[in-house]
Amino acid sequence: MNLHTLSFYTHAGLGMLALATFWIAGLSRKGSPVHRAAGKVYLPAMAGLLLAAVPLALAAFPHRPVIGSFLCYLLVITVTSVWCSWRAVKDKKDWARYTGPVFRGLMWLNLASALAIAGVGLLMAKQMQLVIVSFSGIGLLAFVQMWRFSRQPPEDPRWWLREHLTAMLGNGVATHIAFLSIGLPKVLPMLAGSTLMNLAWLGPLVVAFVAGTYLTRKFLPKRASPPEGARVGG
Repeated sequence: MNLHTLSFYTHAGLGMLALATFWIAGLSRKGSPVHRAAGKVYLPAMAGLLLAAVPLALAAFPHRPVIGSFLCYLLVITVTSVWCSWRAVKDKKDWARYTGPVFRGLMWLNLASALAIAGVGLLMAKQMQLVIVSFSGIGLLAFVQMWRFSRQPPEDPRWWLREHLTAMLGNGVATHIAFLSIGLPKVLPMLAGSTLMNLAWLGPLVVAFVAGTYLTRKFLPKRASPPEGARVGG
């Protein structure tokens, strides 16, 4: 078994584990022992499959440079969401530590890779151009959000929860795209095709947007401002 085959099966196996534990964590009560236990399995699984994805991405460059570039870009944005989902909980009482050198390095890497893959999609891609160009927006949006967040400490002490939820939604997008675009067509070949491919890549983004809106309203409702008299008179 060569490195490419080993990496592929490792990536696929850890992907199934990540998919299962993502839903266990998502459906369990937030902060419960089950939720925490699932998270402790999910994040290492994601880290392992990302490591296994590196040789797969590099192997695509010689014959399919566009796909290789896109896979490397996906590694950047997924590593960012995995790191943020982990460190937001670990550093929830220390914003400065959370937004330290690694955070800022990933921030600029998202910008550079997003601009690069947008150029690849517009100038080089003959297939999946819509998907590639659309996904460049994720890195650009991540850069803008991270840059704004790193400028000054947030007033809301629940900032870490917002960061964790947002990053976990990003993780969920990556996990489900991998399953729908790679795993499902192998299990059910009759579903393969361009329509499924576009749905597999763009569908999770729409679902994540809706889920993000719902979760933000549920777990991070806007706090009512105190009456004017209370603010002035103490």
